[in-house]
Amino acid sequence: MPPERRSRRSRRTPRVGAPVRATRALAVVAVLLLGMLIGAPPARAEAPIRIWHAYRGAEEQALQQVLAGWKGAPLDVLALPYDVLSTRLAAAIPAGEGPDLYIDAHERLGDYRSRGIVAPPGDALERAAYAGPALAAVSVGGEVLAIPLSQKCVALYVNTALVAEVPADVEGIAELAGKLPAGVFALAYEAQGAYAHAALLGAFGGRRVGDDDSFAFVGDAAERSLFFARDLVDRGVVPDAADGSLVTDLFRSGRAAFAISGPWLASDLAGGGAPAYRVAVLPKVRATGQPMRPLLTVESLMLSPAGVARPDVRALARLIAGAPAAQIRAELARTLTARLDVPLRADDAFLRAFAEQAKVAVPPPPTRAMRSAWEPANRAIRKVLRHDAEPGPALAEARRRFDDVRRPLPPRASPAPLGLLLGVLALLGAFALVRRSRGRQLGGELRRSLPAYLWVAHAVVVVGLLVMLPLFIGALTSLTAGDGEEVRYVGLANFVSILGARGGPLLASGSFWLVLLVTLLWTVVNVTFHVGIGLCLGLLLSRPALRLRAVYRVLLIVPWAVPSYVTALAWKGMFHRQFGAVTGLILATNGALGTDLEPIAWFARFSTAFAANVATNVWLGFPFMMVVVIGALTGVPDDVLEAARVDGATRWQRLRLVTLPMIGPTLGPAVTLGAIWTFNMFNVIFLVSGGDPDGTTDILVSEAYRWAFTREAQFGYAAAYSVLIFVMLSGATRFSAWRRAVRQARQLTGVTAPEHAGHAESM
Repeated sequence: MPPERRSRRSRRTPRVGAPVRATRALAVVAVLLLGMLIGAPPARAEAPIRIWHAYRGAEEQALQQVLAGWKGAPLDVLALPYDVLSTRLAAAIPAGEGPDLYIDAHERLGDYRSRGIVAPPGDALERAAYAGPALAAVSVGGEVLAIPLSQKCVALYVNTALVAEVPADVEGIAELAGKLPAGVFALAYEAQGAYAHAALLGAFGGRRVGDDDSFAFVGDAAERSLFFARDLVDRGVVPDAADGSLVTDLFRSGRAAFAISGPWLASDLAGGGAPAYRVAVLPKVRATGQPMRPLLTVESLMLSPAGVARPDVRALARLIAGAPAAQIRAELARTLTARLDVPLRADDAFLRAFAEQAKVAVPPPPTRAMRSAWEPANRAIRKVLRHDAEPGPALAEARRRFDDVRRPLPPRASPAPLGLLLGVLALLGAFALVRRSRGRQLGGELRRSLPAYLWVAHAVVVVGLLVMLPLFIGALTSLTAGDGEEVRYVGLANFVSILGARGGPLLASGSFWLVLLVTLLWTVVNVTFHVGIGLCLGLLLSRPALRLRAVYRVLLIVPWAVPSYVTALAWKGMFHRQFGAVTGLILATNGALGTDLEPIAWFARFSTAFAANVATNVWLGFPFMMVVVIGALTGVPDDVLEAARVDGATRWQRLRLVTLPMIGPTLGPAVTLGAIWTFNMFNVIFLVSGGDPDGTTDILVSEAYRWAFTREAQFGYAAAYSVLIFVMLSGATRFSAWRRAVRQARQLTGVTAPEHAGHAESM
């Protein structure tokens, strides 16, 4: 064969082989898909019944025992955390992927009705078995929307080893404070929470939400209740900043004579180590002569619109809500049933006490306004108990925030500008594609690249579905506004409202610009500590003379290996004013050095709360930088360092002029990645400080979360926050990459003028 023919044939071989390899790859994919279809199990003839709930412990066991008696369609039971249950329901049921039955608190019914994810139970409800507040609580607009299962409220737990009789009023309990052993509180309850404070508020005749859905936690009754609660904390009758876990620990360890909690505390006290106790009705308030009136939550069984249409789902609902199931829940989970035909046992003093307490409890209205009142009420209570503000101004600020969240939606906007913009972009893209297709090499390039495209096709699909599609949907959502009942296209109104601080001062509490400044400060401080500590530890652990280097490396990586939410909760406990480890160190220092330091209320001031957040995040972040530095140092040649040492360079000069410039290209991307992580570090902010004091330590991502999940589910507004975060981070990373390219171009060309450097970078 002549040489010229052989050369032509060799040049043609890749063009023929590429389609063949592509065909083979497609055949392999087809075979795999066919095998998956053949090997797939046959579809069930009967669709399963999906049940979602937020039960844990004994309540979940009781539900499982009830469901064990079901003989119908297969069941698909899913347990979710209470805080995310409503969000998952709102997202899944409209898409046809939600449950047929779900168990939730009655106060969410108004929200669920507006979203169209709950339907009247129909013949699944035995109306004759219910009456009174339980049935009224699950009714919205005169229509019953759920089946009551159990009634839950707080009552008074009495440590019978410390006290024999219950005083007639709260003031009598406070008078016992000086008569109890040292370190024992007279009363333990979550004083800074709006749910527990509702009992005191009811005794003073106050309410949180009015009949017209206005913010009613204002006025003389509300202020007097806050003064009363603050006095209990100041006198040491009630522990400061107590949450549910602390109340449990104090009562379980015998350091609280009384505790205000619900039936869930009994399950935590089960087992050895708990003191002898009994449950009584909450006492009166001597100042008003009225009993404490806690909130009454009616836990209810709800049916989705798709579930109520199935007869087997309604039959299962009758089983779960029936009298035998109520008896199981009463005996196993110790919950008070809402049914009238399930009598309480005469010897069950525990449930009888809660039944008596339920008679004076107040069911919260199942409206969206009630859910919007929680956050401003909680913040106002914390500000008053910490002496950051007096009740009047604190409650007025809470009402302003409530009204701001519930203000009318922006007016509708025309989608024509958006459609025009998308059309122009589509035309530009089509023009660019046509222009490229006119080139002679495009067809050949596509044929030669087809096998490579097939190898990366799955990655493109996955990234498109998991990254690009959510970004696109989020961008479109940011152009809408709605509260569940109505969603409308508003154009750029959300962005205008955010950037305009919602019409208030630009640096007011909660405004975008103040939160942005806090976020930038948070990022800069944390990344500085991450890099500094990581660099020092990396240099130290890279020294050949250091013994047990491997052990030290493993120990210092542990903070990075532990889940961030576990670390955040642990550090939050250490910063507790009365019982934290930091307070213990302060007291130990006073004893050892004779100083007179006072325990710090870490979350009462911005500086200390910010410092607590930073300490937690530094503990989480420095191991990553340490690992990066250790890896980068392995690429520094020993002969270069030796040459510098021979030339007379000191250790500091070798570090500054040799080591740092050589590890800079590796450390730079790590710093960028660490800055992005820190900018969006939601867990630490949410779990450690919770935004306290008064939301001043919130960052942009936590503020977006609050607009989405605690402020009437304004997803469009939250999506606008997310878009702004994405734009800022994208711009910052692109600017950082441009600066690095400019520096590299200057080093390569020796050009110092900015315009020359920019030209070199573009080349």
